[in-house]
Amino acid sequence: MRGAGLTLAALLLVTACSDNSTFDWDMRNNGSATRDAAGSATATRPTPDQNGVLSYPGYQVIVARKGDTVASVAGRVGLAPDQLASFNALRPTDTLRAGEVLALPARVQAATGPAATATTGSTIGSGLDVSTIATTALDRVDSTQTATQTPFSAQTSGPEPVRYQVKRGETAFSIARNFNISAKALADWNGLGPDLAVREGQYLIIPTASDAARLPAPEVETLPGEGSPTPEPPSASAPLPDEKTTTAAEAAKASATVAPDLGTQRTATSAAQFAMPLDGKIIRAYQKKVNDGIDIAAAAGSPVRAAADGTVAAVTADTNGTPIIVLRHAGGLLTVYAGVDGVRVAKGAAVQRGQTIAVVKAGNPAFLHFEVRQGLESVDPMPYLQ
Repeated sequence: MRGAGLTLAALLLVTACSDNSTFDWDMRNNGSATRDAAGSATATRPTPDQNGVLSYPGYQVIVARKGDTVASVAGRVGLAPDQLASFNALRPTDTLRAGEVLALPARVQAATGPAATATTGSTIGSGLDVSTIATTALDRVDSTQTATQTPFSAQTSGPEPVRYQVKRGETAFSIARNFNISAKALADWNGLGPDLAVREGQYLIIPTASDAARLPAPEVETLPGEGSPTPEPPSASAPLPDEKTTTAAEAAKASATVAPDLGTQRTATSAAQFAMPLDGKIIRAYQKKVNDGIDIAAAAGSPVRAAADGTVAAVTADTNGTPIIVLRHAGGLLTVYAGVDGVRVAKGAAVQRGQTIAVVKAGNPAFLHFEVRQGLESVDPMPYLQ
């Protein structure tokens, strides 16, 4: 009898799990009041762009498609598969569920049309066509139009969800309870499987509140003589932080030994992600699809330096035979150096930040054309250099 009872209990549990309309996702015995449920209601996950990317001011995530692997997702946005995999506690060959969310370790350009596909030719990393980048590097350097700033990536509308990294021993249910949301909403937003399994190191985006949940609570009407209801004290929902007091002697001692602010001593060079590849004046600024980089004037023969540590992805030439160098850097970034001569590096070689890779080619005027690209898309180099 005991065995039959256990079997029946298991059958009932499976039946409950197969019916989302009756299964208690919150493990709270479905006893919450309507007001409480409305207060924790969540919005629908925003629609990603053509490449599956959701962009927020603080981070980006990508939504996988049916049949995707970590490597195919990385190739779609121009990131190294190993980098994307390790950032999400996965392997490059792991197959992803449709709708599964991966956090991006570096910002990528938001898609404004159909997802880019690789063309034939020499490639960099996962499907990026070097010849496409290199042969177009000088196409627009003769433009005299003034530059305008373009956004690095389009941001998804609405409030920015919290990005949360799963810790050892946590489950989807425990995380949902901590953020006062349903486990089903957490699963829907992150493309979790039917078992709602999460892994240590995985990044989850926490669903934001729906419009109904953001509305102020309705005022409670009371009859004459009943008095007004006592509001709930703040300490009832969250304890007050510990307050540390300081004596007058401790304050005097602290003010006498204030450490110097090292941040004010940091130079622009040390703070920038990329170093200027050349000492000179910028004579033409970046403008998307008009001048996909910046032009830096310098005397012919001036040394051209690698903007950051990386690898030589290509050494080629434009239609006029002018050498072009393409370097690959961390985060799926490429730098392009055109208008050079005396190339001192070869394809596949490792380079260090500040290393001389060529010299400025003679011209009237003589200048270096420098580009930064995220995958195949050009981006304004100045945020990386300042």
